[in-house]
Amino acid sequence: MNKIVILCGSPQEKSKIEVVLRHIQAILESEGFSITFLSVLDFSPVNLIKGYYNSIEIKKFTEVMEEADGVLIGSPVYKASYTGALKSLIDLLPEGALKGTPVFPLMVGGTGAHLLAIEYALKPLINSLKGKPTHGIYILDSQIDRMSKDNPIIDVEIINRLYVQLNDFVRSIQIKNPFIA
Repeated sequence: MNKIVILCGSPQEKSKIEVVLRHIQAILESEGFSITFLSVLDFSPVNLIKGYYNSIEIKKFTEVMEEADGVLIGSPVYKASYTGALKSLIDLLPEGALKGTPVFPLMVGGTGAHLLAIEYALKPLINSLKGKPTHGIYILDSQIDRMSKDNPIIDVEIINRLYVQLNDFVRSIQIKNPFIA
């Protein structure tokens, strides 16, 4: 069974990015993937702010990330980039923590003006960990309904793009691990 880690970079509970990531988790679990859902809120602020990479929780986080067959990283856009909380957490991983691992970047923002935050902020972060970023997807706040039980994404084009890119992500995981079905 393929192991996928979903990492939510939002420092807010029940954020739009978290709702979307939980929806993706349900999709992937229905296809038989083993999912570990992590949030920056799961980690001690002291470990993040003081950079305690040798703490037990950060060592466990590192192990989970290094053992993942695929990773999905989602963040809201803050100041044209990912959140500081996500950066603080990622900074505690060793440089090659995602070596050769497919990583699906996903961002949610209030305006299309930040569309390139994936290309100029999140993908370079993934590359610094030696991960292999997939195309990724950017969703506007206005295209998400947090209250929807079936699908929080209300834009049909975004829904279709998400499914196409999830299929590409799954294929890249299977290419990385050709003997795992």
